Amino acid sequence: MSRYRGPRLRIIRRLGDLPGLTRKSAKRAYPPGQHGQNRKKRSEYAVRLEEKQKLRMNYGLTEKQMLRYVRRARRVTGSTGQVLLQLLEMRLDNTVFRLGMAPTIPAARQLVNHGHVTINGRVVDIASYQCRPGETIGVKDREASRKLVQANLQYPGLANLPSHLEFDKNKIVGKVNSLVEREWVALQVNELLVVEYYSRQA
Repeated sequence: MSRYRGPRLRIIRRLGDLPGLTRKSAKRAYPPGQHGQNRKKRSEYAVRLEEKQKLRMNYGLTEKQMLRYVRRARRVTGSTGQVLLQLLEMRLDNTVFRLGMAPTIPAARQLVNHGHVTINGRVVDIASYQCRPGETIGVKDREASRKLVQANLQYPGLANLPSHLEFDKNKIVGKVNSLVEREWVALQVNELLVVEYYSRQA
């Protein structure tokens, strides 16, 4: 299944607030579709599926990528759910978004893919790159790149900078100080249900 490219507000109406997907908010509170207003009891599977879809849609992953992250999280000691969130949060596209250099994660992915972002002074154009503590994230030394990021910094996607990051607006340079803490994950999600969803597949 390829990456979702359809209407984003439709996803927001179905899954709730996804801060990484869009800054728009839905006018209607009920899910989309003909039977969106008919409330029905959801099965346990439906609840787990919804939590999994929240993660997938917020971080812009394909099903294959998501499964790969779950398998990686399983191999690390500690809570699989928390490790999974850490892996997703420390992706380069998400880190660029959390620094305020892009309004959404899809916009941050485009910045990275187009070669505007540097790590320790070197251009990295792989959105899934795992940022590590001690690395500095900057902008390519080119006027077009700087103007693009400076325009984005006027309207950041999220107001608060997470505790594991620091950012110098004047130099447009961010630094990763540590791994992200669970309370700084902006998405409202139950990661344990996501792990349960994949327990039969991974």
